[in-house]
Amino acid sequence: MSAVLDSSVDAGLYRWVVHASQHTPAPLDDTVRFFSDYGLGLFAVLMLLAWWRARPADEGRMAAVLAVPLVVVVAYGANDVVKSIVGEQRPCRTLHVTGTVEACPGLGDYSFPSNHAAIAVAAAVALLFADRRLGLVAAPFALALALSRVWIGVHYPHDVLAGIVVGVLVAWPLMSLTHFAAPLVARLRVTRLRPVLADS
Repeated sequence: MSAVLDSSVDAGLYRWVVHASQHTPAPLDDTVRFFSDYGLGLFAVLMLLAWWRARPADEGRMAAVLAVPLVVVVAYGANDVVKSIVGEQRPCRTLHVTGTVEACPGLGDYSFPSNHAAIAVAAAVALLFADRRLGLVAAPFALALALSRVWIGVHYPHDVLAGIVVGVLVAWPLMSLTHFAAPLVARLRVTRLRPVLADS
């Protein structure tokens, strides 16, 4: 399966993007690399903000907010299972591309699907369910983070697309079920956990 993916038609698009990155100002590449490597932290901040905003809200909203990080963990796990099964090497290795913005990861650090894309998109979709306003903030950043993985040279476009699909397929159905946890949140709000779950 790896060989089939490695020879995919978007190899040409990958080469074009890497070539473009080699002819842009270094500060731009450095900015994209920093965002690509550390941008997931933004979603953690948005999750904390969503939790804070949900404290005075109803139990259903708090249940949804608390589910967001759990959904992200599930998305990461599901994506990693697919990645280990497919075993696609990084395009910078398979296509023998040099001069990528990010140093090419070692052998065995598989490419398909993109973990960063799956995590970012799962977080954005989950936040759309839990706090629509913050979800709308997260969505463009998730897309930008996913695309940045191609720019820095560590993923094919199809890796990123697959990661996006994984993120959506995990987050959408799981977040649709969070209302079932609302009664549990209501019970916990009258315990010692009230300061965490409600605006006391």
